[in-house]
Amino acid sequence: MIRRSDFPPGFVFGTATSAYQIEGAARADGRGESIWDRFAATPGNIADGSDGSVACDHYNRWEADLDLIHSLGVGAYRFSVAWPRIVPAGTGQTEQPGLDFYDRLVDGLLERGLEPHLTLYHWDLPQALADQGGWLNRDTALAFGDYAAVVAERLGDRPVTYSTLNEPWCSAFLGYLTGEHAPGERDLRSALTASHHLLLAHGYGLEALRATVPEVKAGIVLNFSPAWPATDDPADIEAARRHDGFFNRWFTEPLFRGSYPQDMLELYGELAPRPEDVDLQLISRPLDFLGVNYYNRAVIRDDPAQPLGYAHVRTAGEHTAMDWEVYPDALKELLVQLHRDCAPRELYVTENGAAFDDPEPIGGRVSDPSRTAYLQAHLQACLEAVQRGVPLRGYFAWSLLDNFEWAHGYRKRFGIVHVDYATQERTLKDSALWYRDFLQGQSIDSSSALVTEPRISPR
Repeated sequence: MIRRSDFPPGFVFGTATSAYQIEGAARADGRGESIWDRFAATPGNIADGSDGSVACDHYNRWEADLDLIHSLGVGAYRFSVAWPRIVPAGTGQTEQPGLDFYDRLVDGLLERGLEPHLTLYHWDLPQALADQGGWLNRDTALAFGDYAAVVAERLGDRPVTYSTLNEPWCSAFLGYLTGEHAPGERDLRSALTASHHLLLAHGYGLEALRATVPEVKAGIVLNFSPAWPATDDPADIEAARRHDGFFNRWFTEPLFRGSYPQDMLELYGELAPRPEDVDLQLISRPLDFLGVNYYNRAVIRDDPAQPLGYAHVRTAGEHTAMDWEVYPDALKELLVQLHRDCAPRELYVTENGAAFDDPEPIGGRVSDPSRTAYLQAHLQACLEAVQRGVPLRGYFAWSLLDNFEWAHGYRKRFGIVHVDYATQERTLKDSALWYRDFLQGQSIDSSSALVTEPRISPR
């Protein structure tokens, strides 16, 4: 049986969203164009041809949405601030209506007894900065520091927990290597350069937050893809280590050790970034916490024909609508490994959730047993990590609402709350009702957490 009371006193349970995915109001109150506005407007980039110009209309419905969050019994809400809503050109003039919106949002959370967990950058770079090189331009990191100071100056008189960046791996490698995300480039050197400038932006942002709000609690959020070799063959083991270097250690080692992983520098050769002397000192300044976004593991086999010498293996177990394997044990092992290898002061699971092909609401109900089982199983993994000594302080379910799922448009639904995009009606799914009951102290039989019959989608 798993109970809320099994977790340590003060353990925070919450839910999460991001600005571009839910806010809409893309042209309201002086908001500038973002790289996702431009990327979505380009035919072929978004699966259903949609964009985030309306999304969940949260900009206009935020009070009702905060009431909905409060009704779930969570203690915290993680959201992001839209850089182009605050500083439309990326630098220079700020827009007071944008700052006013987040000011009201933070006050609304605090009035409802909810902790605000604010992310400064969740991928919506001002297009004006992209026109000057975006994350390939070192000056973008400096601009981010200035933007962080603007936000902190407005909100710093209240207890807000800040994350500088969300998933810089995605910004760098999906944005500049595979072209799946904005700005849609496809070049390894560019991706590596972008990754360094993103980490540098984190450093400048952290510096600005602490200079503006000396007692601030601030960290960064990384997405992880734990690497598991497909077999015990030494070639597969080494291939898994390459994936770990490419996806995970490329960010954790600069942050916690002050250097990029040597094996990856050797692999990338002359494509690797060449930091200035002070860069890694700035990047590796101590964090108050590390945010962990986890969805699935990577099972890896050696494949010399591939660019980095490895390939992914699709397992036979349950998979989500994203074709991501459901494997909660990897979350537990990831948290234990991060505690052992990086020793962050605190850890939060800042995103964890699943997209499934949910039915439409019937009689005010949405049945989503697979998502409920997913949440149960991953909360059990978090509890087991805590029991092994990991300083895990909170868990945020992704996502509060069905929303604009980036290159997938509105075809993938991660929410524990169903959104009718035509009417903007919100309907709590069964997973949200389960989460509410769990938070109210009802015991849960964790043996029912794993779906026994695998859901296998064809390739």
